[in-house]
Amino acid sequence: MPTVRSPHGEAVALVDHHIHGVVTANLNRAAFELLISESGRPAPAGTSHFDAPVGLALRRWCGPVLGLDPRASPDAYIERRGQLGADAVNRLLLSSAGLELLFVETGHRTDEVASPPEMAALARADAFEVVRIEAVAESLARAIVEIGGDTAGWLSGVQAELEKAALSAVGFKTIVAYRHGFDLPVVRPPRRAVTGALDAWLSGRVGEDRLRLEAPVLIAEVLHQALEIAAAHGLPVQVHAGFGDTDLDLHRADPVVFTPWVRVAASLGVPVVFLHCYPYHRQAGYLAEAYANVYFDVGCILNYAGPSAGRVLAEALELAPFTKLLYSSDAFGLSELAYLGAVQFRRHLAAILDAFVDTGECGRDDAERFARLVGSENARRLYPVDRACRHRPVAAAPAGVPDRW
Repeated sequence: MPTVRSPHGEAVALVDHHIHGVVTANLNRAAFELLISESGRPAPAGTSHFDAPVGLALRRWCGPVLGLDPRASPDAYIERRGQLGADAVNRLLLSSAGLELLFVETGHRTDEVASPPEMAALARADAFEVVRIEAVAESLARAIVEIGGDTAGWLSGVQAELEKAALSAVGFKTIVAYRHGFDLPVVRPPRRAVTGALDAWLSGRVGEDRLRLEAPVLIAEVLHQALEIAAAHGLPVQVHAGFGDTDLDLHRADPVVFTPWVRVAASLGVPVVFLHCYPYHRQAGYLAEAYANVYFDVGCILNYAGPSAGRVLAEALELAPFTKLLYSSDAFGLSELAYLGAVQFRRHLAAILDAFVDTGECGRDDAERFARLVGSENARRLYPVDRACRHRPVAAAPAGVPDRW
C-alpha cells in the first residue's frame, strides 16, 4: 500500500507554501497555452505547448477531474473547459487538490488573477499572503513619480510598507534572480550610492507604465531592509532560484551563488527558502544540509518535468534532510497547475518512500512521518501561520464539486 496515496484515495493533506492566483476568466486555447509554458510566447508555427511533458501530464491527470478521458485531445480538453466555465473548473481542480493551506504570492500580474481570499474560497482551504519585496519597492516608486514627490522619501517609505506588510503576511519573497542574479554584492551600499541610484532610476520617468527595480545598489538595499524586518517579525524569505521564464540568466540563479546572502540571513536568524531550483535542486539540497536556516522545494518542475518528475524529486532527496524540503506547486494562472502539482508530488513521493521501505532503508512509520514532514509539517513549523492574516473559505462549494479527499 503506498505511503502517500494517489488523488483517487486517502492522502496526506498538503500545505502549498508557494502558489499564485488563478485566472478567473474563460480562456481560449491560445491563452491557455501561454500559461502552460515558461516562454511567455506562443509555440512555433505548426506546433503546440501541449506537446511537452507538462501538456502530457496535464491531460493525463486533470482531464478525468473535468469528466474527460485521460487521453483526450487538447482541443477536447479546451472545449470541455469552456463548457464548464472558468469558475467551475477552478473550484473543481483547486478543491480536489487536497490542500490544507495556501501561501499565495501576490506580486506577479496581481490584477489578472484571484486574490488570497478568492483562492481560499476556490480551494476550500485557508489562504495566507506572501509579499514580494520588489513589488512593494516598485509600487512606491510609481507613486513618487506620479505625484512628483521627493525621491528621498522612497527609502523610508519602502521600510514603512514592508513593516506594515510583515504584520499580516506569512512571509516575504524576492526575485533578485530575475532582476540581477545571485552574484549581487552583499555589502550594504552607502546611503549616497543609494540616493544617486534612486535619482537616476526615477528622473524623467513621468508617464511610464513600468518601473522595474534593476539597479544592483537599490536591490541590495531593499533586500537588506527586508531581511532585517523579517528577522524582527519572525518571517522566512522565499528566494526564486533556477527554472523560470526568459527574464533571467539561468547560470546566475544557482542557489550556491547566493551563499553570502544566506550567511547574512543566518546572522539575523532569518530562514531562506529557495523555490523551484531546477536544475540546481542538488545544490539547494546541499545548502539545506549545510546551513541551518536554508529550506527549499522543487516547485513547478514537478509539473514541467511531467513523466520524469519522480527522478527530479528523488535527486532533491539525495542529501537534504527530510525536515528541510517543502511542497509547492508554484501554480500561476491555471488551477490545473495547482492540482497537477499535488498529484505529481503525492505519486512520486509515495514511490520514493515505498522503495525505501521495500529495500529496508526505513520502516513504514518513518516513511509516513517523512511524508507528513515534507507535505505539510515543515511549512507549518517554518511560517507564522498562527499570527498571520488568515483568509478562510466562506463560500459553500457548488453542487457537483466533490468534498476534499
